[in-house]
Amino acid sequence: MARLVVVSNRVGPLKDSRKAGGLAVGLVDALKKDGGLWFGWSGRISEEGTFGPLQVESTRRVETATIDLNQADYDGYYAGYANKSLWPVLHYRLDLAVFERTYELVYRRVNDRFATRLKSLLRDDDVIWVHDYHFIPLGRSLRNMEVDNPIGFFLHVPFPGPDFLTALPNSHQLVRDLFAYDVIGFQTQRDVENFRAFAELELGGSVGEDGSVTAFGRTVKARAYPIGIDTEGFAQYAQTAEAQRHYQRLMTSLNGRTQIIGVDRLDYSKGLPERLHAFERLLENYPEHRGNVSLMQVAPLSRSDLDAYDKIRRELESVSGHINARFADMGWTPIHCMFRSFTRRALAGIYRGSAIGLITPLRDGMNLVAKEYVAAQDPEDPGVLVLSRFAGAAHEMSEALIVNPYNREHVAEMIQTALRMSLQERKERWNALFKKLSENDSHHWAQSIIADLRQVHRASLAA
Repeated sequence: MARLVVVSNRVGPLKDSRKAGGLAVGLVDALKKDGGLWFGWSGRISEEGTFGPLQVESTRRVETATIDLNQADYDGYYAGYANKSLWPVLHYRLDLAVFERTYELVYRRVNDRFATRLKSLLRDDDVIWVHDYHFIPLGRSLRNMEVDNPIGFFLHVPFPGPDFLTALPNSHQLVRDLFAYDVIGFQTQRDVENFRAFAELELGGSVGEDGSVTAFGRTVKARAYPIGIDTEGFAQYAQTAEAQRHYQRLMTSLNGRTQIIGVDRLDYSKGLPERLHAFERLLENYPEHRGNVSLMQVAPLSRSDLDAYDKIRRELESVSGHINARFADMGWTPIHCMFRSFTRRALAGIYRGSAIGLITPLRDGMNLVAKEYVAAQDPEDPGVLVLSRFAGAAHEMSEALIVNPYNREHVAEMIQTALRMSLQERKERWNALFKKLSENDSHHWAQSIIADLRQVHRASLAA
């Protein structure tokens, strides 16, 4: 069996992959199955950067290899082009995008350097799987170095329509880079259609009857592979001692009241200020919940060196402070914002003790928190998921209460529906959701893409 080589911005962990969420679970499972290599950034900054020593760790069947960045490369490639240019555009936020030519030049230089370091590690029969917007040009860089192995790519964030993407300078070149890959994976069918539309309308390409896309003399397979979580594993987390401790602490603090939970990285794409305002509208429109229902928003710091994230933290503190000052009573605070992280086992206990999971991003590739919330519920008394229509997960999780996060009245109304929902309906919705999540888990996601890549590999050998 050909070796699998995974490339991503961050690597690992291998020994306890469940600490890192659905992505790592799926990748480590695939790598361990047939043996493989995981290559990417070490997470460290050094003077030598990408020219420094390769840092290698091995288990019985899997090897990781990482390299550093220097400060200039970090500033231009990661903090610059990836997070100030690509991230906003891919999340439909042109108002926050910074278009600096120097950032793009560094981004491409770093991709070339990663490709150069990776090439020395490759074997002739390797199957290569590249991940996310950090490494869009990596496949092209490898092809320019005469690497003809099968190479796949998976985008973990949304792929916007042509009208949005063309605002990015050199967007044509960026999408052309994707045609160096053999298989391109997206989170949703909408993302696939947006890619196909860009190829046809902007690049003069064509779409085949089987959905393949042809441009620049290359035909690629483009399809949706919705990422999942380790559903059974996360459900078991809710039974652990750590989860139970957090569940009991939560129940004691609530003292018979009801909690709504939101868990998101501190990011403007998550719709956090809009979520707080929707909860405020709930208290305005349905005063019976004052003193009885609270919102816990967990928002660990994300990319704290960027101005946009410092601004959103200050906004959240201001909005939550205003709402609490307006509605708080003795012994009850409407909103609890925590800018810290919890272990995944602790979160499982918190999810289980929360009657509603309020997941309302303005735009999200998938949103695995929505899936974790469902997996952690008590089958005999499950909570209700209220989910943004703009999360990729909404395409699979139709039994959730789907909302428009920009419409405060609608979100408040759906929270009210969730609070009043009968136990029978809650169980019916949860059973349907859990069944889907169990069938389309992280293992299924990874194996689906790898199977398509290996098909390309077999076809190349036959040729």
